[in-house]
Amino acid sequence: MSEKKHRVSRRQFLNYTLTGVGGFMAAGMLMPMVRFALDPVLRPAEETDLVQVVKVDEITEEPQRFDFKIKQKDAWYESEETRSAWVFKEGEKITALSPICKHLGCTVGWNNDPANPNQFFCPCHYGRYEKDGTNVPGTPPIAPLDVYESAVKDGYLFLGKAKPRGEA
Repeated sequence: MSEKKHRVSRRQFLNYTLTGVGGFMAAGMLMPMVRFALDPVLRPAEETDLVQVVKVDEITEEPQRFDFKIKQKDAWYESEETRSAWVFKEGEKITALSPICKHLGCTVGWNNDPANPNQFFCPCHYGRYEKDGTNVPGTPPIAPLDVYESAVKDGYLFLGKAKPRGEA
């Protein structure tokens, strides 16, 4: 009697077999599509090379905005993106700050608020930063402006990725 309990009927056998074969076929069709969709996400991020921006002789102690282009790759799409930096000199030290406000991502300007001269000012919510990029207490930004990786080669300033102050 115990043999009858463990026997699989012909109908159950065909049902299990067809379900298994169908599952393998579905997995065989879906795996390439899943791989195609997830491959760009799983790739390690490419390091951005430093980009030539300006001659060091043109940099002053007053912050100036310089635009530059980087090559960017998003998954399979390659493009050129324009970025900006506020660049100034203090003695021999060159500082390049991101113009993106840390409050809500608006663009800051240098010395464009008559009430607060010699500061970076964000017109969206009246955020203010000192010349060195530190946020003014009591204004909306909660962190200092990001600082670009920089290097001087052959008399030119090269900029890389903008990083928060703790990582710079």
